[in-house]
Amino acid sequence: MKSWRETQVEMERNTQKMKSSVIFPRGSSVLLVILLSTICLVTEAQQCRPSGRIRGRQPPPGQCNQENDSDCCVEGKMYPTYRCSPPLSRHTKAYLTLNSFEAGGDGGGPSECDNKYHNDSNRVVALSTGWYNNGGRCHNHIRIDGNGRSVVAMVVDECDSMEGCDVDHDYQPPCPNNIVDASKAVWEALGVPRGQWGGLDITWSDA
Repeated sequence: MKSWRETQVEMERNTQKMKSSVIFPRGSSVLLVILLSTICLVTEAQQCRPSGRIRGRQPPPGQCNQENDSDCCVEGKMYPTYRCSPPLSRHTKAYLTLNSFEAGGDGGGPSECDNKYHNDSNRVVALSTGWYNNGGRCHNHIRIDGNGRSVVAMVVDECDSMEGCDVDHDYQPPCPNNIVDASKAVWEALGVPRGQWGGLDITWSDA
């Protein structure tokens, strides 16, 4: 027959085992590893990484319109390309740039959405390839917040993040993956002084 002391020790051991089974149930380490792996995969999927690179080519004479301080491709320089853009949120961070959507402007050819040119007095924008979504946002309106103001503009074009440095893109580099390329009317509506047009940190959302 067990002594009182032996019984007490055994009870303490059983209690400890019960606590351990509650806090760390059998197989919990495996589940924890699976959970952490899933979180890592989701995080990885949300990161937009370059999908490739293209080599810059020197623009022929008379090519690459620098009307709005647009960059021209540099011979031999490697430029990253992107199929994706950063994930969307209620206030997606982006970089606002200046573009002409008129014939003969630095935007190159007609807009992707309708194969037409647009007057720069209209509030229109082009979105980086990922956000453009294969034309899924064509003629939709987005809200742009910047410089303490908000403006609604219509998507009419793609700022191509996959191609560049060729005649179709006026020998300009591929667009970064976080660009909202806007007409003069958008910059005016945001109240940005004309001398500061060209680059502005903004947020945007579907209107």
